[in-house]
Amino acid sequence: MASQSNGGAVQAAPSDPTLNQRSRTRALAANLTAYSFLAPAGILVILFFFIPMLLVILMSTTNLATDNFTTNIAEWQYVGLRQYETLVNDPFASKVFFNTVFYVLCTLTFFNVTMALIVSLLTVHIPRRSGFFFRALWMLPRITTSAIYIMMWERILADVPFGILNWFNELLGQAPVNYASDYTWVFVIVVNGFIGVSFGMIIFTSAIESIPKDIMNASLVDGSTLIQRIRHIILPMLRWPLLFVITYQTLSLLTSFEQILLLTDGGPANRTEVWALAAYHRALSNYYGNTQWGYGAAFSVVLVVIGVVLAVVYMRVFRFNELVAEPKIEVL
Repeated sequence: MASQSNGGAVQAAPSDPTLNQRSRTRALAANLTAYSFLAPAGILVILFFFIPMLLVILMSTTNLATDNFTTNIAEWQYVGLRQYETLVNDPFASKVFFNTVFYVLCTLTFFNVTMALIVSLLTVHIPRRSGFFFRALWMLPRITTSAIYIMMWERILADVPFGILNWFNELLGQAPVNYASDYTWVFVIVVNGFIGVSFGMIIFTSAIESIPKDIMNASLVDGSTLIQRIRHIILPMLRWPLLFVITYQTLSLLTSFEQILLLTDGGPANRTEVWALAAYHRALSNYYGNTQWGYGAAFSVVLVVIGVVLAVVYMRVFRFNELVAEPKIEVL
């Protein structure tokens, strides 16, 4: 019903309660439909992530180990924050921390982001089939089984007469080199970096190819060079993919240790021991036979906290709220 004016004031017509009830019912039905589709994934996340995470946090407040293990949680010996105090005062933990920082920074900077971006830029500026071929080559380290992949690298780094690199050294008349001992960090970073390149390469390639062709054509009309297009068009439009790749790959490098375990097992002399591998050694496999589940859980909890803090920092640096904000409608 139209509104009526009374003494210059405009009174709105009373709303129909039936229409409001129908609107709320439709909104509730739509929400229930969305939640029903999300429910299976939510249940899996709760069962296999949140509940185990709470158990690990609880376990980190105990001195649970092989020699005092019990399946009854009520019989666990709770020690409060003593495991974290031990962790802070442990000189081995500080060494592992700096090893982890070095490993993550080098692998992320040189391979997971920089090399992935370079491969993406190169393969999108050559014929499409050739670009697909080279990207498929970079996928091989990721799709190869970890055991076979590490066995290939061990054969490359082995001593004479089995090592491929030392075989070339012998052909060139040079002395053999113990690559596994003298260049341990170099090959740990390279081995993991070759796997990490493929992930960023796929994300960056998809983002670059989704840039509207009109923008590229306009830049060509303006006489821009390839470097100028990359600097002023492509890179500014990769903020969202860069945020995703850097965040995901940082968390992946922090928590993964499979390749390091198979290649060096943290050696020689704990030189390549990283935080996730140290947590594994403490909780599940150490040299003394007495696995310390409580102490290993404390390592894991600290790693989770570091990952959450880094994710928040990345979102602040890349201005996450602006990236996900709804586009503003200009008033003409």
